[in-house]
Amino acid sequence: MEWMAFAMFGAVCALLLFGYPVAISLSGTALLFTLIGTITGSFDAVYMEAMPNRLYGIMTNETLVAVPLFVFMGVMLERSRIAEQLLETMAMLFGPLRGGLGISVTVVGMLLAASTGIVGATVVTMGLLSLPTMIKRGYDPGLACGTICASGTLGQIIPPSIILVLLGDVLGSAYQQAQLNMGIFSPDTVSVGDLFVGALVPGLALVGLYIIYLVGMAIYRPETCPAIDAVERDAISRRQLAVQTVVVLIPPLVLIVAVLGSIMAGLATPTEAASVGAVGAMILALLRRQFDLEKLRVVVRSTTEVTCMVFFILIGASVFSLVFRGFGGDDAVHEMLTNLPGGVVGAVFVVMLIMFLLGFVLDFIEITFVVVPIVGPVLLAMDLDPVWLGIMMALNLQTSFLTPPFGFALFYLRGVAPESIRTMQIYRGVAPFIVIQVIMLALLALLPGLATWLPDLVYG
Repeated sequence: MEWMAFAMFGAVCALLLFGYPVAISLSGTALLFTLIGTITGSFDAVYMEAMPNRLYGIMTNETLVAVPLFVFMGVMLERSRIAEQLLETMAMLFGPLRGGLGISVTVVGMLLAASTGIVGATVVTMGLLSLPTMIKRGYDPGLACGTICASGTLGQIIPPSIILVLLGDVLGSAYQQAQLNMGIFSPDTVSVGDLFVGALVPGLALVGLYIIYLVGMAIYRPETCPAIDAVERDAISRRQLAVQTVVVLIPPLVLIVAVLGSIMAGLATPTEAASVGAVGAMILALLRRQFDLEKLRVVVRSTTEVTCMVFFILIGASVFSLVFRGFGGDDAVHEMLTNLPGGVVGAVFVVMLIMFLLGFVLDFIEITFVVVPIVGPVLLAMDLDPVWLGIMMALNLQTSFLTPPFGFALFYLRGVAPESIRTMQIYRGVAPFIVIQVIMLALLALLPGLATWLPDLVYG
C-alpha cells in the first residue's frame, strides 16, 4: 500500500498550500490516514505503539537544547541594536569605495548570520536598516534588494545556523539507520559540530563570491553603486572611525569566535557553546546599556514562541514519518531512488530538485523534519559523506529561499521595503546572486573536500 504513503504526502502539501498550520497538518493527516489504513487493513496499528518512545526521545535529546539557546542569542543581539551599529560602522569603513556600502551589507549580513542564525530576522533587520540608506545614496534598487536578500540568507549556511543544528540531529539518526541497514552494528556518528565546521569553508567562499560580484559591478557599472559622499565621509575623523570600529566590531567577533572556537577545539558541545553564546549576548547588551528586565521579558517570550513552533512541528513530523514508514513509504522511496538512471548522481540530483521545489512552499524546519528522514538513509547508504550531504542540502534550501516568485527571503524583504520598490526590481536584483548560489553548489558537488576537509582536519 505504498501509494497510501504518497497520497498522505500529497494531502499534507495541499493542506499547507491552503494555509493550515504545519504541525497540525502533519499530525492530523497522519492520524487520519492511520484510521483509514486500520479500517481497510492496509496499516498495522502496532506502529503507533512506538510513538511514546519517539516523543520521549525528542524531550531528552540534548542536541535540540541548542535550538532555544541559539534563538535566545540571536533575538538578544537583534534587540540590542548591534546590527544597526555594525552597519553604520562598516558603511563608514568601506564607504569611500564604489560598492563599499554593498560590501558592508554583505559583511554585516555574514556577522548577523553567525550571531543569530535566523534568516527571517536577518533579512527584515537588514531591509529596515540598510535599504533606505542604499537607495538614498544612489544605489540601483535591484542591486540593493539583491544584496540584502542574499546576505540575509547566509544564516542558512554560516554557523551557528539553526538549520545546521536541526540537520545535524536528523542526519545523525539517518546515518546510523543507514549503517544498521547495511549490517554495520557499531555505526559511526555525525554531529552538529561536524556540520558547523564543514559549513565554514563553503559559507565563507559564498561570501567571497558575493563580494567579487559587487566589486565587478563597481568596476563595470559604477553608477549602480556609488561611493558615499565626501562630505559625509569627512564628518568623522580616521581616529574616531578606528575607535568606533574596535568598539563595535570586536565584541560580536569575540562572541562568534568563543562559540565556534569552543566547538572546534573540542572544549564544548554545540549545546554548551550555545549557552556561552546566550550569556555572551546578554553581556554585550548590558555593556551597550541595551539590557533591562522589560527587554529580557520580550526576548524570552520571543524565544519561547519560536522554540514551541519548532518542537510542535518536530512532534507533528515525527507522527507523520512513523505513519509514512508504516505504509511502506520508506521502502518505496528506497526502490525509486536506487533505480533512477545515473545511480548516485541521479538520486542526489532528484532529491535536491524535490527539496528545492518544496522550499517554495515549506520552511526549512518542515523540510528537515519531514523530507530528510525519508531520503537521508537511502542516500547515505549509497556511501555519501553525511557532512557533505548536509551542507549541500543547506545550500540548496538557501538557493530556494532566494528564487522568485516564492522565495521566503523575497517575501520578508517585500514586507518591509518601501512602496517605491517594485517586486520585479527585487526579482531582478536577486537573479545574479542565484547564479552565484548555483555556482557554489556546483563547486561543492565537484569538490566535496570543500565541506569535508576542515572536519577531517579538526576531528581526524
